[in-house]
Amino acid sequence: MKRRILIGTGAAASAAAALLFGGLVRPDASSGPGTVGRPGVPTAGRAAGEDTASLVARLQTQVRANPRDVASLDLLGLAYEQRARETADPAWYPKAAGVLHRAIRLAPRDVTATTGLGAIALSQHRFREALRIGRRAQSLAPSTARPHGVVGDALLELGRYRQAFAAFDEMARIKPSSASYARVAYARELIGRTDGARDALLLSRDASVGDDEAVAWAEMQLGKLELARGRYAAAAAHEYAALRLVPGYPNAVDALAQVEAARGDLERAVALERQAVTRVPLPQFVAFLGDALAAGGRRAAAQRQYALVGDIDRLLRASGVRTDLEHALFQVDHGIRLPQALARARAARADRPSIDGDDLLAWALARNGRCEEALPWSRRALRLGTRDTTKLFHRAWIEGCLGRDPRPWARSALALNPRFSLLWADDLRRLGR
Repeated sequence: MKRRILIGTGAAASAAAALLFGGLVRPDASSGPGTVGRPGVPTAGRAAGEDTASLVARLQTQVRANPRDVASLDLLGLAYEQRARETADPAWYPKAAGVLHRAIRLAPRDVTATTGLGAIALSQHRFREALRIGRRAQSLAPSTARPHGVVGDALLELGRYRQAFAAFDEMARIKPSSASYARVAYARELIGRTDGARDALLLSRDASVGDDEAVAWAEMQLGKLELARGRYAAAAAHEYAALRLVPGYPNAVDALAQVEAARGDLERAVALERQAVTRVPLPQFVAFLGDALAAGGRRAAAQRQYALVGDIDRLLRASGVRTDLEHALFQVDHGIRLPQALARARAARADRPSIDGDDLLAWALARNGRCEEALPWSRRALRLGTRDTTKLFHRAWIEGCLGRDPRPWARSALALNPRFSLLWADDLRRLGR
């Protein structure tokens, strides 16, 4: 598959492959910052220095004064989406969807509202729905970049990598921007081209100059990429750069906590992760705080955090967010109700047949002692050539469980990031001996 993506067929495919995998393109003067997992309200919607809460209040006043103002409805829907990201409160998503549907009833060909609904579906992990909505947005405005991002993101989670990469290529061709470069970076990381991923993230950062939040997001991602490669000093430098731009930025604080844990400073890791959880109680933040507390011998405190993960999962599901993959992985890693976790992993993989879904199912089967069944799923999880320590560790575990030599897989993982996990780093070292 990788060879077909890299080379392509025909002139159009060759041009697309050049954008994603060949020479790096430069943003043109009109390229504005895009959004991938960072603030998503267009800069034009904000007054100078206005935060999202104030923007929401102002737009609500505008919509009450003129309920048929489609542009204000669009911006209000996007602002509600942004509040969901900033607060980790999924209750904002139905509000956003309601406003955007109102806009579409007034203007059925409203691309902004349609793309916004696609983004909500992505945030709720409803990827088939996101794909359908994204394709509708593409049909309305084929020369607009953002719908291609929604389509590509959905296709990635559905395991349709060649089509996803083509969508990202088209997005970058239409509008080289921080958003398109970020997706190029992730695609390159998936096929094991981590240096190329870093190059694309640097372009994403450069394309965001003038938008501190966008630059901070790019710095945070650069730090996470370096952490995944075991380059802890470089990772910390990027996270501190993000925090200088946006003090207290929760994603950067969380990433820095992981760096400090990898360096062995558990006290610092706990302090940082508490800051991230206080600002935005995402389940992955809470779970990592529990792991750091457990690694420091504070098991009762860790159990309280683990219980909170379950509470957050129930809240997310009640608000329409599909969490099978993430919560099943938490359960499998922590040995919580493993048969139930395996059933949830199967459901997650059926809903999200990506390499992450494959890897989760492999790991869940292995932790339930069903390693023969696990091996084909682990092979699938590594089929793109992804250089991911966790997936390589899972493969090493499965090989050892089957009585085979785990060392080639374990040593590949150790070469990437020997302190990749507070839970499993010791097991990885054992498998690599």
